[in-house]
Amino acid sequence: MPLPHVLLSAAVSLDGYLDDTGPERLLLSSPADFDRVDEVRASSDAILIGAGTIRADNPRLLVNSPERRAARLAAGKPEYPLKVTVSGSGELDPAANFWHTGGEKVVYTTDKGAEQARRANLGADVEVVGLGPGPLDWRALLEHLHDVRGVRRLMVEGGGTVHTQLLQQGLADELQLVLAPLFVGDPGAPRLFGPGAYQGGRLRLTDTRRIEDVVLMRYEPTAPGTGPLASAADRHWLALACELAERCPPSRTAFSVGAVVVAADGTELARGHSREGGDPVVHAEEAALAKLDQADPRLGTATVYSSLEPCAHRASRPAPCARLILEAGVRRVVTAWREPDTFVVAANGTGLLAGEGVEVVVLPEYEERAKAPNAHLSD
Repeated sequence: MPLPHVLLSAAVSLDGYLDDTGPERLLLSSPADFDRVDEVRASSDAILIGAGTIRADNPRLLVNSPERRAARLAAGKPEYPLKVTVSGSGELDPAANFWHTGGEKVVYTTDKGAEQARRANLGADVEVVGLGPGPLDWRALLEHLHDVRGVRRLMVEGGGTVHTQLLQQGLADELQLVLAPLFVGDPGAPRLFGPGAYQGGRLRLTDTRRIEDVVLMRYEPTAPGTGPLASAADRHWLALACELAERCPPSRTAFSVGAVVVAADGTELARGHSREGGDPVVHAEEAALAKLDQADPRLGTATVYSSLEPCAHRASRPAPCARLILEAGVRRVVTAWREPDTFVVAANGTGLLAGEGVEVVVLPEYEERAKAPNAHLSD
């Protein structure tokens, strides 16, 4: 199911703390950075914080700039983004600033917590979505925000437990981290990230910026997901495959497709696109795999991203792309678009791969983007 773009936003000390243990909130950002955060809030459909952050910081969570609020209204959006919190117990202070400022609010909680939250008369919608006795089902919550509340861009402002869980479950599309020039040094103070199993590999640094005396760093995840559930990194890589499809020389007799091969640690191994290098019949997956040593041990745990499902039949080469993927030992494929009957009826490369034990993940929210470079074929 489609999910919102999830942006994690936080400021930390040089030793990785979100706050100290004093009675007042430790201000880590600079005035100019607070204005940047206000801009990010204004660009979001919803802002989420955990119940612990409401208790500890009592934030209002507003877009402070009148100009930015006016721009939201002019664009047909509510003046303020939807405010979201999560609470297993539903024990939330109705006097907190969160409930008395801004626009609409929603609480995600358990069945038991819902009773408590409704009794508190918070002035918020109360939803029970995938919150059982075990770990929080963030995927179900995000699907609900996307499908029911229309949230396409979600800004998450804490706390550390929320950030940790979203990263560990591979659901964070972007991390915007501000580093402040001070130390906390108190082991009892809250840290940004907790222990546990995170996705492997290095995050991709996409931007750095000095803002007065703090530094903003922006990161994206790179490590592919595992199994049938797509991670945020899967969406990034599939978007790249769709971008590569746009580079294909147009053809009336073949699709324009892009493909990327990515190791389990997020290392890009190869990329390719249809008719690359002037070869009029080369396919995207074929072009990418041809750049690799088939004995590369990383292929066994790699993921192939292709804007169109790998072909199962072709006349121009001895082996279709689905067969090339199997021969390379790849066991996971992520694609945007099932092959239509334009050239081959009932091609079903997905079926061929799945029949050989390959996990095939289809993300239909990218289908229109994958189709765009092929619009001339339906003229």
